[in-house]
Amino acid sequence: QLHVVESGGGLVQPGGSLRLSCEVSGFSLDTYVIGWFRQAPGKEREGVSCISRSGGRTNYVDSVKGRFTISRDNAKNTVYLQMNSLKPEETAIYYCAAHSTTVTDMCLMAYFRYDYWGQGTQVTVSS
Repeated sequence: QLHVVESGGGLVQPGGSLRLSCEVSGFSLDTYVIGWFRQAPGKEREGVSCISRSGGRTNYVDSVKGRFTISRDNAKNTVYLQMNSLKPEETAIYYCAAHSTTVTDMCLMAYFRYDYWGQGTQVTVSS
């Protein structure tokens, strides 16, 4: 049974930082691409970042480049999203998702590619 569980969300002031964690179980993380997505009330789900199986390739939506960093620790079956300089408009539920692939050094943020999703963690950026 595959499980994806996010943690690390919370309330942070504008300009602050949070680190989200995505812990997976039931499979070997190194065979899966991991993506982070977010959805704000009344808005469509948006791809934020993804990381390839090897960790050698990452992608980010333009709005977070230079502020967010995705990383993975396959030994701990965990992927992290470090978020710095957070903005109020980034308030959303953040989801972690996974899909298997034979390609080791590529990832895409198209949500329909992802088969396994967590329940999400709320991130609120407000003063």
